[in-house]
Amino acid sequence: MISEQDFQNAATTFKHLRTSIAEVIVNHEEIVRFALISLLCKGNVLFEGVPGLGKTLLVRTLASALGLKFSRIQFTPDLMPADIVGTDIITEKSGNRQFSFAAGPIFANVILADEINRATPKTQSALLEAMEERTVTVGAKTYDLDEPYIVLATQNPIEMEGTYPLPEAQIDRFLLKAKVTFPTLEDLVQITERTTEGPGIQLPAATATASDIVTARQIVRVIPIAAALREYVARLVLATHPESEHSPAQIKEYVEYGGSPRAAIALVMGAKAHAFLAGEVNVRRDDIEAVFKAALTHRLVLNFRGEAEGVSPDTLLDEVWNKTATN
Repeated sequence: MISEQDFQNAATTFKHLRTSIAEVIVNHEEIVRFALISLLCKGNVLFEGVPGLGKTLLVRTLASALGLKFSRIQFTPDLMPADIVGTDIITEKSGNRQFSFAAGPIFANVILADEINRATPKTQSALLEAMEERTVTVGAKTYDLDEPYIVLATQNPIEMEGTYPLPEAQIDRFLLKAKVTFPTLEDLVQITERTTEGPGIQLPAATATASDIVTARQIVRVIPIAAALREYVARLVLATHPESEHSPAQIKEYVEYGGSPRAAIALVMGAKAHAFLAGEVNVRRDDIEAVFKAALTHRLVLNFRGEAEGVSPDTLLDEVWNKTATN
């Protein structure tokens, strides 16, 4: 049973965590919030943006503030699956040769999959089991990953040279997708101040423990959501499917596939985590709206006409939200 004191303690811990991150990361409050929501929901998050916007620094800062084991995997075209998960190697002990497992960088708590779409789909798929089951299988043996565990991936826009699209099976395993935008004039001035004066960027000390995160996850799961809001979430997801009676005309015209059941789970859990971070004890419609696009934008698969006309998934989701809200 979660007490009110447990809730307040966890809320205070995450408030301090956000403050520590804000001392390093200029602006990007929404991006930080999405990262923390994914952490609270035992999910993974995908950041998209051109190089140089601080995506890698954000993940390193989060890992430092959490005091967890951090691992960075730089995805390149020649990266192989064994470079990520590890492999069995031959070792010699007391004159006897035997196989022993050399763990790859995926064995950590906070994984930065940097520029994930620069690797081939075969290598990208090496993360699938870890992202979903929190296990890694090499040969005939399966290894459990330590909790808390989260994959924070960065990708460059697909229009950039040298990128591969993420397979649908993998992109669906990201709880949220967030776009990292270019800083404003004021933010850019502040970035130059922090990086060019004094000691420069200093990663924060740990302000949370693994136990704090596990407790906060338990609290998030028991935050109530009204039956009417659960049904609302279900209608939102169904409205992204072109064959559904709930979908607007633009979805029927431009979308091949809509959100999976994972999208509905992401909306409910994401809304609960958003409510927790806002200090609320139950889910409101505003909480659902706050995570709606981030939970669904990467799960819409456009048809040929949608791709040819350059239709934006965000625009389609605006239509879904507006149609569902008025029904």
